[in-house]
Amino acid sequence: MTLQIFEPPKGDVLSVAVSRTSYSELAEVCRGWIANRRNGTGGAKARYVCFLSVHGIITARDDRDVGVILNSADVVAPDGMPVVWALRSFGFARQERVYGPTAMLRLCEDAARHGHRVFLYGGTQDSLEILVARLTARFSGLPIVGAYSPPFRPLTEEEDEWVVRRILQSAADIVFVGISTPKQERWMFSHRDRLPGMVLAGVGAAFDFHAGKVRQAAPWFQKLGLEWLFRLWAEPRRLWHRYLIVTPRFLPLWALQWFDRRIHGLTWKEAPAKH
Repeated sequence: MTLQIFEPPKGDVLSVAVSRTSYSELAEVCRGWIANRRNGTGGAKARYVCFLSVHGIITARDDRDVGVILNSADVVAPDGMPVVWALRSFGFARQERVYGPTAMLRLCEDAARHGHRVFLYGGTQDSLEILVARLTARFSGLPIVGAYSPPFRPLTEEEDEWVVRRILQSAADIVFVGISTPKQERWMFSHRDRLPGMVLAGVGAAFDFHAGKVRQAAPWFQKLGLEWLFRLWAEPRRLWHRYLIVTPRFLPLWALQWFDRRIHGLTWKEAPAKH
């Protein structure tokens, strides 16, 4: 019997369909998907969850394929504070951030409680080993059924087939994908037909954070929307283009959308995301 799942509603933030959701709601939705998978009614495709930052929105504007991928996702959680502020400015004053690294921990806690099988895709081999040890120590009984560190290049067809077989043989319920944006979104989209019923969650830098390879900004710094500054200071060579060139384009575009809504009296439902 198929469990009916009420997925969070979405609305348009600069032509990307963003979910109005929370950590608890996301965990509940994933539990429902996994229950349907286990009773054989999970469907022919994987479900996938994206955690959306400003960088993701601007990338979607520049690359139509990324826009299609994001707007095809089952849940697109507001990961960055500017995305949260945009939702609040459109009338959803109680919207909170749903941060990928924190969501990963919440879903691992749920997995340990309910016996959901976890597969980890991403990171380096040494960071994966540390990550597995830390997660299993933190969440007693967490069933991590596999982990794979992809090379820093596109996989060959043979390599990709081998990884897919390995994930399928693991009987994973949820696959955490920890590679950079938009690579992880492309990977989830392109593999959804090959991993039927599984839950794919693109959690970005969460692997490195939880393995202790990269420091996280303090929670109060994150709430101020200044995590980008901390990450730029920590990894300037890798992130300068993202935070100094790409991200600043968001503010004027958001302002234009806000004024357009005010002028035309649009509500959330009257302005759906453009697919």
